[in-house]
Amino acid sequence: MNIERIKQILQGFKKGSIDMEKALGKLRFLPFEDLDFATVDQHRPLRVGTSEVIYCPGKTLEQIRKIARSLASNAENILATRVTKKVCQAIKKEGLSCKEYPEARIVVINPKKVPLVGKITVISAGTTDIPVAEEAYITGQTLGNRMEKMYDVGVAGIHRLLDKQKKFIDANVLVVVAGMEGALPSVVAGLVDIPVIAVPTSVGYGASFRGLTALLAMLNSCASGVSVVNIDNGFGAAYQASLMNKKVYAASLKKSRR
Repeated sequence: MNIERIKQILQGFKKGSIDMEKALGKLRFLPFEDLDFATVDQHRPLRVGTSEVIYCPGKTLEQIRKIARSLASNAENILATRVTKKVCQAIKKEGLSCKEYPEARIVVINPKKVPLVGKITVISAGTTDIPVAEEAYITGQTLGNRMEKMYDVGVAGIHRLLDKQKKFIDANVLVVVAGMEGALPSVVAGLVDIPVIAVPTSVGYGASFRGLTALLAMLNSCASGVSVVNIDNGFGAAYQASLMNKKVYAASLKKSRR
């Protein structure tokens, strides 16, 4: 439940359009709802500005449905990540409004348009990295960031990246996704004066060790300004980028008002 939702309930009670029992009923699951198998954090939007995210792997369809129903009663733009077709169908059976993004493996429950601020650019080394890049792109967009993307510009043909340099140097944060040897974030960080969040992917031949080679290469980057998230973690990269982007945007607004 976010601040605006609570304001609406309190204003309704003040005006008399909502009685005491109804208002208490709407607020009764703060700060959490205990579902036995999960403790749903309804208070999170008040603390950090975004709803709890449903990570779907490892959960049964029934568990996902119940968590989705609980969150949807109090929040909007709820992210369900790493979804399958069966998970999408299960969420729809709850009668919840949702929007699917198959390539990103994301479902947004109770989707609502929000103002998009600042700029985050997602860059992928290869076409095979796109699912992870799309996870970052859709996550960032759902969290209220203006997103741009630039795919298949890896170091095997560095001229492709250099040709588009003007399109990403004005972003507040870059999310750079790469598998194989994971070299792209280092190259990008050597071209810009903004934070680069590197995302290693599990793309590559045998010695890539399902992304471990890219992860270690990124952690050992000689370029300054590179931070690294876990293998295939497009969501985590976008969440971190969103925090940075919104701080920069807020600071620029303050400066412009002086």
